[in-house]
Amino acid sequence: MSATTNANELATHGLRLGYGNTVIVDGVDLTLPGGAVTAVVGPNACGKSTLLRGMARLLAPAAGTVTLDGSDIHRMPARALARRMGLLPQQAVAPEGITVEALVRLGRYPHQRMLTPWSKADQNAVEDALARTGTDALRDRAVDELSGGQRQRAWIALALAQDTSLLLLDEPTTFLDLRHQLDVLDLVEELNAEAARTVVMVLHDLGQAARYADHLVVMCDGRPAAAGPPADVLTAELVEEVFRVECRVVPDPETGTPLVVPRARSAKRAASPAS
Repeated sequence: MSATTNANELATHGLRLGYGNTVIVDGVDLTLPGGAVTAVVGPNACGKSTLLRGMARLLAPAAGTVTLDGSDIHRMPARALARRMGLLPQQAVAPEGITVEALVRLGRYPHQRMLTPWSKADQNAVEDALARTGTDALRDRAVDELSGGQRQRAWIALALAQDTSLLLLDEPTTFLDLRHQLDVLDLVEELNAEAARTVVMVLHDLGQAARYADHLVVMCDGRPAAAGPPADVLTAELVEEVFRVECRVVPDPETGTPLVVPRARSAKRAASPAS
């Protein structure tokens, strides 16, 4: 690793990913800054989640490599990687009948050693994760009995209990109402601010991505269409090219970050001209 490499810098080099003979992500070269929050956005079926799966070592590359601080993640021992990288997958499946607390305790597995008992530090990590995600009152409930939003927060708690310096989140706001979406994104912001955690998350809402991310990657047809600070990347021209939506990009009145306002598609919804 060179002296100029940032801690927890995740990068892809000529990365090609797919399923069977179908290529989804093709020839991607990306460097995601360490210590920052990166949001990956793009239209449906553009390769966002596939890219994240490749970065998390859930999907073996057909070509190219993924590196963490210059080291090929496929050459790293699984437990060593799990101590550095936490993951919230898109469609996580819990063991049947497992309670929320038992699920969250699984996040401590990478820190366990043979014959080493469950420690106070392990339990503190679990308690902190439950409290931060608002799932402490659900600890004794079976995960498969929860609502979609409650279940999503339980999985986020598991990822937090893993206590890694790099966190990959695939659509963490799925199934959540607006309040809980903002709770999760505020938590991401806090985790980054408190300990300079690197966070990479797939999001659909462009306004939320621009508000919460330091770095934005816009995917289109399996390749990045643009990458960089949201204010530089998110333009009306890019949104029309990638999403096929005519819009205006204006400053968010709360944060000044880019806010995408789609143009009205019918005369009925168009604003009346000023008299």
